[in-house]
Amino acid sequence: MNSWVNSAEILGSDLPLELSGTGNRRALLMDALREAVRSGRLAPGTRLPPYRSLAADLGLARNTVADAYAELVAEGWLAARQGSGTRVAERAAPVTPVHRPRTPERVARPVHDLVQGQPDPSVFPRTAWLASARRALAAAPDDAFGPGDPHGRPELRRALSGYLARVRGVRAAPERIVLCSGAAHGLRLLAEVVGGPWAAEEYGLPFHRELLASHGVGTRPLGVDADGARVDGLTRHDRAVLLTPAHQFPTGGPLHPERRAAVVDWARATGGLVVEDDYDGEFRYDRQPVGAVQGLDPEHVVLLGSVSKSLSPALRIGWMVLPQRLVAPVVAAKGEREPFSSATEQLTLADFIESGAYDRQVRRMRQRHRRRRDQLVAALHARAPHVRVTGIAAGLHAVLELPPGTERSAVRAAAWQGLAVEGLGDYLHPGAEHRTVAGAPCVPHRDGLVVGYATPAESAYPEALDALCRSLPPVSPPAPPQPPAAP
Repeated sequence: MNSWVNSAEILGSDLPLELSGTGNRRALLMDALREAVRSGRLAPGTRLPPYRSLAADLGLARNTVADAYAELVAEGWLAARQGSGTRVAERAAPVTPVHRPRTPERVARPVHDLVQGQPDPSVFPRTAWLASARRALAAAPDDAFGPGDPHGRPELRRALSGYLARVRGVRAAPERIVLCSGAAHGLRLLAEVVGGPWAAEEYGLPFHRELLASHGVGTRPLGVDADGARVDGLTRHDRAVLLTPAHQFPTGGPLHPERRAAVVDWARATGGLVVEDDYDGEFRYDRQPVGAVQGLDPEHVVLLGSVSKSLSPALRIGWMVLPQRLVAPVVAAKGEREPFSSATEQLTLADFIESGAYDRQVRRMRQRHRRRRDQLVAALHARAPHVRVTGIAAGLHAVLELPPGTERSAVRAAAWQGLAVEGLGDYLHPGAEHRTVAGAPCVPHRDGLVVGYATPAESAYPEALDALCRSLPPVSPPAPPQPPAAP
């Protein structure tokens, strides 16, 4: 009997875990680790066994333990740092219940959500998706209901090949597309295959940096300015560089054409790899779409994409468009069977694309997001004209530039207004410094808010904007006049 089926205590690298229940092994492991932290058996700062060791001791796949660690890092239970492994986060100390009288001072959960990264779940195209699901199931070959192919369903890879070529300027035969469960899954596979170190934009998703670190791949920051990443800071020691060239995340703006060419030249000269996170490439409002860097050199660029912004993160379907030399190693790292994305959902998405429903949904969401963006800009113009809004030509979020030293107070003020919003500093690489690259100054850390305008329901959006405007700092007072210098 597998020990995951019945409750049992297992020792994994001197890590006693109480595992119980049936179901997904990664979820069971995550529950066991959370409980160990919550109860105090794993104290803050405790170093966990390497995921390979724990996997061997528990009889699990390495990917299962690695994914559990990465998700717990993202949730704040664990912390991963290059060179020191994965540890229990300092803020994850066990909480002793304290009974206090209720106070009406603030709500327990945010009333309004302006955190970037997620579309309004109520606008998922249920009717069109159901129609595609019915057609896909009726036409599905028998092998679709057998063990999964780690490449992914050929129907979806063919559909994506045509769609990405038409919409994003990507050059890829279906044989170069490997399906995954999202950008994070793709990064994990690339970390295993490519190794480190990597360079990454100094502003970016902390979760991606932590995921790479949990797989032994350190990242160093590249400066970011109005033209995107300072790719002239790349060296021969970098194995890969992680970029968001269509719309730098989160500061906004595309990578300058000269820098797009320069990063491809770097990859050709050094054998390095450009990893292009095309997280919102379909959403452009005030300018023509910017094609993918992958189209410049398919043999040195990996394109990562998913449906998390265009449809829903719940679908867990993403893709990698790979150089030919990386297809076999990535598939081998993924495993002999496809354990991540449902074959029936892959078939449904293939039909959704081929039928034109995906294009219609993207157009619909583009119009909706543009209207949301315009409402945000109008509200700020009327109530906080001193706040500059940037990064609004594309995407699902904007950056509100704030006076120096006011970012954290604005985030706290928003929390008191029942509003969830993040500071720009939350996305800054911990290794970033105020410095110069090739003799030119990089943009230093600046105060700001990253405001996602896609998540709230239509009825709640005006109230969310009102709470945002109430949270912003007032106009900075003018500096006092300085006495004239002595002659």
